Amino acid sequence: MIRLSKDISAALRRTRLPILWIALAYLVGISTGAILVHTRNSFALDYRDRLVGRAYQSDTAAILLSHGHRLRAAAVDFAGNLFAGAVTSTVMGLSVVLPFPVAAYRGWVGGIVSVDGHHASRLVDPRECAYYLGVLVLQLIPYTLAGAAGVRLGLAFVLPDSRWAYSSPQRWLGLPAEGIRDALHIYLLVVPMFLVASVVEFATR
Repeated sequence: MIRLSKDISAALRRTRLPILWIALAYLVGISTGAILVHTRNSFALDYRDRLVGRAYQSDTAAILLSHGHRLRAAAVDFAGNLFAGAVTSTVMGLSVVLPFPVAAYRGWVGGIVSVDGHHASRLVDPRECAYYLGVLVLQLIPYTLAGAAGVRLGLAFVLPDSRWAYSSPQRWLGLPAEGIRDALHIYLLVVPMFLVASVVEFATR
């Protein structure tokens, strides 16, 4: 357990700059979305309403929640966040640049849902504010880690003779083996974080 903790810490340390970059992209997106809906920007409000409306009609987790199946909704949300969201972000990270617009968009979505269906701020009521911000943070931390793991691996792959190169020359499927191990160690944090986020979002609502 101690060795595993050290491996995870080392992976995070080697990935610290991409983590910061991805986090900033999320922050810019969230801030932009929240400011626009709170200043009654019609485009942002209309986009928010269409997005939420589609979710209630087609999103499996939202449909399950509407029928009272909280734990099943949480399980579906967890799987979607992990596989369709996080793993995809990590793979996109091999391009180095793709995770950033995706992070900005996800942040934008997180920002525009800071108002409710009546376009009233969810930040006013202390309980609703705590729920909204709690879910947002619990989701975006693992998304940030997953995207950053891919970017770090992508930098080592694209720039093999730079400061981003890993110390070991070993490769798996053409990618730096040490970078793949770092990504796997980071996912030891990502997976339980997504699980907690989904349980909080759906099972405690």
